Amino acid sequence: MRGDDIQQDAMFSYLSPEARVPKDHPLRLLRQMVNRALRELSRDFQAIYSSEVLYTIRSERLLMEQLDYNLLFRWFVGLSMDDKVWDHSVFSKNRERFLRSDLAAAFFRRIKEQAAQAGLLSDEHFTGDGTLIEAWASLKSFRPKDAPPPDGGSGRNPQVDFHGERRLNQTHASTTDPEARLFRKGKGKEAKLCFMGHVLMENRHGLIITPRLTAATGTAERQAAEGMVGELPGRHRLTVGGDKAYDTREFVQSLRALNAVPHVAQNRAGRSSAIDGRTTRHPGYAVSQRLRKRVEEIFGWIKTAGNLRKTRHRGIERAGWMLTLTAAAYNLVRIRNLTAAVSP
Repeated sequence: MRGDDIQQDAMFSYLSPEARVPKDHPLRLLRQMVNRALRELSRDFQAIYSSEVLYTIRSERLLMEQLDYNLLFRWFVGLSMDDKVWDHSVFSKNRERFLRSDLAAAFFRRIKEQAAQAGLLSDEHFTGDGTLIEAWASLKSFRPKDAPPPDGGSGRNPQVDFHGERRLNQTHASTTDPEARLFRKGKGKEAKLCFMGHVLMENRHGLIITPRLTAATGTAERQAAEGMVGELPGRHRLTVGGDKAYDTREFVQSLRALNAVPHVAQNRAGRSSAIDGRTTRHPGYAVSQRLRKRVEEIFGWIKTAGNLRKTRHRGIERAGWMLTLTAAAYNLVRIRNLTAAVSP
C-alpha cells in the first residue's frame, strides 16, 4: 500500500486465545486427543519438563518465537495472552530425560489406544514398508575409520576429494553421525548417508500401528517388518502386505511361523516368487495389494508435513524418537479426519 505507514497499537485486548480460535478449527479435536494422552501420562511427566506443541517447527528457538506471537500456538498449549513462553534451551537440556523415559513411545501408544476405542483399527490386516530418512551428515564426513583428518584447507567447509575412492560401510564411517550408513536406493540412484524408517500400518483406515527406525541395510525392511509383526498382541491369523522387496523365502517362512499370511507382491524378475497360487488365488490377496499402497501416504506426510525427510538429530536413538513422535502426529491428524467424516 502507498502512503505513510501509520500504526496505532491497542493497549488492551478483551478477547482470550480461546475466543479467537474458531469453533470448527481442526486443531480443536487434536487438542482434545493430545490433552487426554498427556493427562494419562501425567505421572511420567512429573519429574521432567513437558511440552504440548504439535506443529512442526525446525528448531526449539523458532518454536519459542512462534509461541511468543502466534495466538493459535498459545491457545493450543494453554498459554494466555500475557504468559511468558519457555526458554528454548530447556528443551535441549531435557531431551536426554525424554529419551531415557521413553515418553515418545508412551505418547504414541496412548494415541493408538484412542483410535482403538473409536473402532478405527484392524487387528487382522496389515502392511509393512520402509523408507530412507537422510541423516544430518554430509558425504564429506564419510571417511576411513581411524584415519587422520584430511588436509582440505581451512574453513568450516574444507574441500575433500574422494573421486575414485571405494567407500564402504565396513571400512568408512561418518565423523558427524557414526550410526548413519551409506545407502543407495537402487541402481543409478545417488548414495546417501541415511537411516531407514519403517511402519506397520493397519489396512482398515491406514493408521500406524508401529513405527521403527534402524540402520539402512539391504535386509532392514524385512527384519523390521518381522519384528513389528511379532510384537502384535494375540496369536490369531492375520495378513501382512508388502512390496516386491519382501518376496524372499526367508521372510515368507518367518511370517507363516508367526501365523501371518504373506500378502507381498510377487517378484519374478529373473527368479521365481516365494508366493504361489495358494496365496494369490484368494480375493483377499488382491485387496491387500491395493490397500498396501496407502502406506506411501504415510511416508509422504512424514517427510513433508512432518519435516522428517532429513532428520535434525544424530544417531538411531534420537532420530527414532523423532520418528515415533511424528508417527503419533500423523495418527492424530488421521483420527481427526476420520472422526470429522462421520460426525453429523
